[in-house]
Amino acid sequence: MSVRRANTLTAGWASVSPAGVFSGAAVYPLLALLASVAGGPARAELLAVAPTPLELPVRGALGVWTREGTSLTLDWAARCDPRLTGDPAIDRPLLDAWASARTGAAVPPLPAATAGPTNEDAVVLASAVAVTADWRDPFTDGVMRPVAGPWAGRRLASLHRRGPDFSVLRVAVTAAGPVTLLTVAGTADIDVILCTAAGGAPPGAVLAAATTAAGAATPATEGPAITSALVDADDAEPELVVKVARFAVAAAHDLLAVADVLGLRAASASGTFPGIGPGGLRVGAAGQSTAAAFTAGGFGGFPPTPAAPPPVVPVPHRASTTRRLRVTVRFDLPFGYLTIHRPTGLVVLAGWIDDPENAP
Repeated sequence: MSVRRANTLTAGWASVSPAGVFSGAAVYPLLALLASVAGGPARAELLAVAPTPLELPVRGALGVWTREGTSLTLDWAARCDPRLTGDPAIDRPLLDAWASARTGAAVPPLPAATAGPTNEDAVVLASAVAVTADWRDPFTDGVMRPVAGPWAGRRLASLHRRGPDFSVLRVAVTAAGPVTLLTVAGTADIDVILCTAAGGAPPGAVLAAATTAAGAATPATEGPAITSALVDADDAEPELVVKVARFAVAAAHDLLAVADVLGLRAASASGTFPGIGPGGLRVGAAGQSTAAAFTAGGFGGFPPTPAAPPPVVPVPHRASTTRRLRVTVRFDLPFGYLTIHRPTGLVVLAGWIDDPENAP
């Protein structure tokens, strides 16, 4: 129930404000916590989005912060994070150090609004998340030169891989049209699903569709970004070739900019939280810090130093004895990705890539 509702939240966020990286999963537990201590319209709105608790299955920093001087209930005072002073020079380093310690990574700074001056009647929501995994089958670094689309003419850093497993390539029929999904299996119970659709489909619609339709997709060798050909080979075993633009992204989100999606409209306007304090309280600021990097060796918050592409070694021509089906899926147009916790199906991170890395 909670996983499904958290994924619905991610899809809703994607549909209205797709970004390079964001995490509905890292906001959902905070919304569920607020719902449990809210009153009035804020409680109803929050329960509609996050009715049940969710334990984040990866390292994350999730906090509801209050200003010094705010009257708190004894229960909330016993479990709350340290207080904010209202002085950005003090609060910003405090919040960033807290996020780094909880995630085990130097995540990007939280939005300035989370550490700005706050009234005593305001609470601050802060979240950061870190996901790392090595690929079960690593990629090889290379160079990609798209011939069409918005990246045409660029010399992009790219990742290449080939193998016989076609089960990782699927196509889902969605409201945004057919969406191609490629699963890249990682360690630590993490998979990354790359997604793309035919030209013209809005990024938010594609990413939202992939979030809700990933489980219903079927194996396919035809679809957006997929080409097939018979090639000379030493054996007839079919081969899947993957080519994807390498990317590294980071983002700091003002969550109140998507308050309607997150169920925070009433809470930020004049919400009451009797479970936090006896006075009238509202959500005065809410921010999230996230980062993602898709590299040859794995997925993480920040990329390692890029390796130089391996030298091209000429292969002596040999007479072919048979023909092989080669299916190629190429992510050389803007595309999306979902970082999935494999045991639960929770979409931990999502994002849309419109500016990948240039080749060194």
